[in-house]
Amino acid sequence: YLAGLINELLVLFHVNLVLSENATAAFFAVAVTLFFWRENIKGIPESSHKALRIMQVTTVMVVILIAWCGYTIWVRGAQLPPLPWVSNIRMDKNSMGWLYGSRIVGLIPMVAIFMGIGHSVLAMTGEESLAQVYREMEAPKLRNLKKAGLVIFIYTVIFTSLVSFFAVMIIPDNIRGRYLENLIGGLAMNLVGPFSMRLIFHVFVVVVGTMILAGAVNTAIVGSNGVLNRVSEDGVLADWFRQPHKKFGTSFRIINMVVLFQVITIIASRGDVTFLANLYAFGVIWSFTLQGLAVLVIRYTHPNDREYRVPVNFRLAGREIPV
Repeated sequence: YLAGLINELLVLFHVNLVLSENATAAFFAVAVTLFFWRENIKGIPESSHKALRIMQVTTVMVVILIAWCGYTIWVRGAQLPPLPWVSNIRMDKNSMGWLYGSRIVGLIPMVAIFMGIGHSVLAMTGEESLAQVYREMEAPKLRNLKKAGLVIFIYTVIFTSLVSFFAVMIIPDNIRGRYLENLIGGLAMNLVGPFSMRLIFHVFVVVVGTMILAGAVNTAIVGSNGVLNRVSEDGVLADWFRQPHKKFGTSFRIINMVVLFQVITIIASRGDVTFLANLYAFGVIWSFTLQGLAVLVIRYTHPNDREYRVPVNFRLAGREIPV
């Protein structure tokens, strides 16, 4: 988003320079990571107040974007995206991954649906953050977890999906390809209204996105540090990892290791967001698979009554079958 905005501004001001979007994004990501590395070494706590302010600003941006897109469609008119028939589905290398070049989608159209579900897992990544922060949530924790999950779900269903639909309905087909990594920025520049207002809103969108993703870097460090500290306390990792910093008293060795892996990942990916997204989605699905397998094993190794059951179960030959 940031690199795309800089390139657009360079063109606007007639500067003969084009930045590599991936390289610029990687450079900025490394800089942000090193900044938060220093903050975590010093032990400055993650501020929930600042996170709340970011969410409030994001909500303002979302409301303005949805209202402006709705007004644009009302003024210009628009066609709905084509229905997901097999004849309308055009899957490229990014969407098919290692199945690219195979005829399996034509033979089994349901494969395309499963691929779409796999890609959409990234839209629900906010739910994963709950696993990192639930220990710090106020009581009653279950009620607050449900509220947080509902907020994330609403944002995902309304904002993430609407952006994709609006992009097809508003951005012309011949230029949409250049905004595939920057759909919200493309939407901002193709709305109705004065160019200056659209440019200001475009900058606002990019600033909000940069704030959210920069905060996510800090969340990753804080979450990983907490998990590895608990693993070390349980004896899986040596106590050496929890050696406190001489000046700040933080577990600097774990923080150094986490940040080192972050920087290596950024450099190795060369800022390719699609590549990173595929890695992340694979990790999430693999994690869900192992957790589901663990639950299945526990049901057989600990067949006692559980505190909670999903409704509509029946018994068959002495076993409880969950419908």
